[in-house]
Amino acid sequence: MSGSRGHDSIATSGAAFLFSSAMGVASVAVPLLALQEGYGVVAVGLLAAVPAVSQMLTRLVLGAVMRVVSDWVLIATAAVMLTVANAMLVASVAVAPFVIAQLFQGVARACFWTGSQTHVVRGEGSSVKALAAVELVSGAGQLAGPVLGGVLAAGSASHAVAAGAVLAALSLVPAFFLDRLPPFQTLDDRPSGRIWRRPVVALGCLASASGGAWRGVLTSYVPVLLAHAGYASSTIGGMVAVGNGAAVAGSAVAGRTPSHRIVPTYALATTVTGVALAVLGFVDGQPVLAATVLAVSGLAAGMLQTIGPAMAADGVHPEERGDAIAAVGTYRAAALFAVPFGAAAMLLVLPLSGVFAVTGGLIALPALRARSMRGRQV
Repeated sequence: MSGSRGHDSIATSGAAFLFSSAMGVASVAVPLLALQEGYGVVAVGLLAAVPAVSQMLTRLVLGAVMRVVSDWVLIATAAVMLTVANAMLVASVAVAPFVIAQLFQGVARACFWTGSQTHVVRGEGSSVKALAAVELVSGAGQLAGPVLGGVLAAGSASHAVAAGAVLAALSLVPAFFLDRLPPFQTLDDRPSGRIWRRPVVALGCLASASGGAWRGVLTSYVPVLLAHAGYASSTIGGMVAVGNGAAVAGSAVAGRTPSHRIVPTYALATTVTGVALAVLGFVDGQPVLAATVLAVSGLAAGMLQTIGPAMAADGVHPEERGDAIAAVGTYRAAALFAVPFGAAAMLLVLPLSGVFAVTGGLIALPALRARSMRGRQV
């Protein structure tokens, strides 16, 4: 390992903030760009689901990849892929380039979050605290990004996407200053069976799936819901930022959760996330109430996105942490795909408010899994 842990923490935080800011810009700018260019509501949902496909497929192999290359390589690769994805959308919004750019964005997400989360849990100390720290910084980027994206999109959504490309390119710089940790080693006595079937890892995967479902809604149909309610793009960006800001706070709360409270906290956070999203579809016309509901859902989802990978990482051998983080991320990616895609299908028979109600109920459903884990510590 080269450099000090303090030096590495600064580099990790810098990469997380810049990359998350770029993603935050895209979360508002890309759906609005699609709408401005004449894509329908259903098409926007389908395009929003595309990155989750490539993200899910990429995460399936990242456990094996991290036994060949260091995690910092994944972080640098993610910065390049996201830069290219945004640049493609600036150049063309035709269907084929749009789909390819979204696929690249999904690969970037998979590489960055798997690489950065794995990188921080390999140090000494609590995994949940280490993950909470990086989530806090990335959450700040997710807070600033939508505001910037909304302001720029008021003039041109294409200009907002271009700003996202610049931020993504800048995130490559701190990646080169990360500690060069060695690839993971293969265990000779590794337990048989898929890693996500182990009880604690399975619960971490479900937590991450619920958090990913919330993120999928926030980056696809929340902007659409608010646009249909008549809000300006800058207001939409601000309200998405409210959800992201609450998620930052949720990550901070999760970092202080004692091990014996992890499972009940998971159950509560999953329930609150789902119920709040279900309510949002019926209060979108009331800005203060809608922002409050977004904040509540974001707080709970922020806890889930930290608790999930922490439970999985702490439940396996240190040399299996890359596989555990990748498994958790695969569930998150699956949710990111299923939610926009499923919502697009439901829109054929339900109003948008009904889609939010059904989606919220499905997000809350995994909380029932916590009953079988009652009394366990992570």
